[in-house]
Amino acid sequence: MRTLSFFEKRDLINNKKVGNYCINLPEFCYDFFIGIESTTTALTRMNYAMDLNVFFDFLSQILKKNSSDITLDDVSKIKASTIEQFMSYLSFYEFNGKVYKNQESGKKRKLSSIKSLFKYLFNHDLIPSDVASKIPTPKLHLKNIIRLEKEEVSKMINSIENPRTFSARQKNYNKNTTARDNAIITLFLGTGIRISELAGLNIEDFDFSQNAFKVTRKGGSQSILYFSEEVASALKLWLIHRKTLRLDDSEKAMFISLQNRRLGIRAIENLVSKFAKEASPLKKISPHKLRSTYGTALYRETKDIYIVADVLGHKDVNTTRKHYAAISEDMRKNVADKVQLNDE
Repeated sequence: MRTLSFFEKRDLINNKKVGNYCINLPEFCYDFFIGIESTTTALTRMNYAMDLNVFFDFLSQILKKNSSDITLDDVSKIKASTIEQFMSYLSFYEFNGKVYKNQESGKKRKLSSIKSLFKYLFNHDLIPSDVASKIPTPKLHLKNIIRLEKEEVSKMINSIENPRTFSARQKNYNKNTTARDNAIITLFLGTGIRISELAGLNIEDFDFSQNAFKVTRKGGSQSILYFSEEVASALKLWLIHRKTLRLDDSEKAMFISLQNRRLGIRAIENLVSKFAKEASPLKKISPHKLRSTYGTALYRETKDIYIVADVLGHKDVNTTRKHYAAISEDMRKNVADKVQLNDE
């Protein structure tokens, strides 16, 4: 029996979650998820299912019936104003006994889920009109881009070997993971990969003769990326240590926990956070912020936004420009003296 990859296991878990969420949804939602399976990822469908549970719970309060009992006839009678009320409701609401708040990004995602459902139902002649398409998407206000400066990057890497603020217990624990943590942080900062891409890496994905490795991108596509000698050195030191671990022959994960299993996403987030606090205690640094740090540094070295977009796996260069404010800032600086007002 073939062993499932990290990404296949993740998709299997997400598909099961979709099935669990569908229990409380109207029956026609199940057909919707079947219909969009070929054009969406399991993670996207899971997010849709979560969002639609909130939407139909809202409708159930209006219609005075269980979410699962809502019919296509009920949906056909929904007006644009009802969806607008839902968008307002999302600012502060209660669901399954917990209180939630949604900012612009949360509202945008939930509206996207609703629009996908209504579009599907309308295109399949199950409802007479697509009222959700009339609702404007919330405008997202750009946030300040948080990233590490060059000296903070050096502090973060140095803190892995010599953490200044760790307790004696933490330092003792850290001795067992230094090589691994240094390899992870260095790989993040030296390639800009996503946390899911790093978590899914296997030993066989690396080719040190070319300093190259294979990553599985969002959506399942694969790319070959390259790394520097500095990154290669950190990875090789970790692999030497990894060989001393008592691992099952079937465990191919590049990064291993102290329990000798593939290191999970939450654990990776925690280790990034603890070393980032050493380097910059006032900044909330996540793996994605390390990605921003790399993207900005790469642009400043290459001055080519298309190279940055390609390396980071962005399908649209505008995504790169939007997420790396320093890129746009540098572009403006570069053209400041290009137009001469006086020929003299």
